[in-house]
Amino acid sequence: MKLTILVDNNTLIDRYFFGEPGVSYFIEDENKRILFDVGYSDLFIKNAQKLKINLLNLDFLVISHGHTDHTGGLESLIKLHTEAISEKLDIKKPTVIAHPEAFLTKTVYGLPEVGSLISGEKLSRHYQMKLNKKPIWITDKIVFLGEIERKNDFEAKFPIGKIIKSNSIEDDFLWDDSALVYKSENGLVIITGCSHSGICNIIEYAMKVCNDDRIIDVIGGFHLLNPSQKKMQGTLDYLKKQNLKKMHACHCTDLESKIALSKIVRIKEVGVGLKLNYEL
Repeated sequence: MKLTILVDNNTLIDRYFFGEPGVSYFIEDENKRILFDVGYSDLFIKNAQKLKINLLNLDFLVISHGHTDHTGGLESLIKLHTEAISEKLDIKKPTVIAHPEAFLTKTVYGLPEVGSLISGEKLSRHYQMKLNKKPIWITDKIVFLGEIERKNDFEAKFPIGKIIKSNSIEDDFLWDDSALVYKSENGLVIITGCSHSGICNIIEYAMKVCNDDRIIDVIGGFHLLNPSQKKMQGTLDYLKKQNLKKMHACHCTDLESKIALSKIVRIKEVGVGLKLNYEL
């Protein structure tokens, strides 16, 4: 499995790509091409072009959760594909994989929308939709986890704004927050967007779904932004027990949290243009 960072808050030195506070990864495995999130704008397309990655030939589009820093580029992707069709270019439209609540309206701090600006209904006019709370195996080795079980007492305990459903407005606990897992012969690689479900909950559920407790790497945002002492210590205690060798912490993981994590696991640098190869 090969993974390329198309969007992250950071860019690598002497690599002239664009960065923004968002996430987008391009993943290749078993001749399948997967786009994981689309960042906040069209930067994922610009960076893909510089990296010579063809986004007209995608098999799957996976959305980690509905916030705009992960779904904001959907309009640009639709435009890219629509223009390609009008120009009679070769194009393969991806199947969208996400939690059923990923495209509902989300509000916070008085802002009318912090969720996807493209509704699920409108998106379904362009792409086949596969929305499920249950795990979905995309390839023989890559699984979308669906709705993450939340079992510890220090993560995902407080809502972030509200989510608007057909008949109600509810506290938003980000039940749509999910992740991908690559199951290799030597263990698991866990790929997250923001980890609103809790990075420890995600790791625990990934091991359950894949029936494997060996973790090779975890890459993505861990939603450790000025975390409470209980959350930070609980995370450190849990990860120490897992005996992890390395983690690629990025996006919504602040500097102090990275420093704390670095005392128990090797924290690797992440930036746009980074390529990781897990074909072990």
